[in-house]
Amino acid sequence: MPSKNKRFTLKYPIAILGLAILGLAACKKMAAGNQTIQKGSVVQIDYTLTVDNKVVDTSVGKKPLMFIEGSGQIIPGLDSALMGLKAGDKKTVVVSPENGYGIVNPKAFVKVPKTSFKDIASLKVGSSVGGSQNGRHFQAVVSSIGKKHITLDFNPPLAGKTLNFDVTVVSVAAGKS
Repeated sequence: MPSKNKRFTLKYPIAILGLAILGLAACKKMAAGNQTIQKGSVVQIDYTLTVDNKVVDTSVGKKPLMFIEGSGQIIPGLDSALMGLKAGDKKTVVVSPENGYGIVNPKAFVKVPKTSFKDIASLKVGSSVGGSQNGRHFQAVVSSIGKKHITLDFNPPLAGKTLNFDVTVVSVAAGKS
């Protein structure tokens, strides 16, 4: 009979060790899924951006936006507002122009002679134009059309605008050290 006791006493420690290993693996998996966003984290978000009550951009129904927190890949106001969130968290973020695409720079308005344009009849205020000068490509918006000149606005399209983001954090992973 003593052999039964040995067999009996060995079964439980092995079973308990097995459960402990499984529990440890589950805890590690849960901890990885609950990482908070911090500098260097690899983050994926779904977002909808509205400006003046109009949807300007969204990732919903597409691939989530992936970025590294604190790397300058997204605008500063959104970047800092996401710190401390984790996968599954939702947040509405309002970003001022100073923390978004900047304020409107009056020096970014440039008068260009009408003779510089090929198809002047199709240009209207608000039209987007592109071109190149000295090998540099540019995009601008027609701000005004005068008798001899067209004024182009080289500011980012969302400069001076308050940005409203509805964000869902899809995933957070530790960045590479």
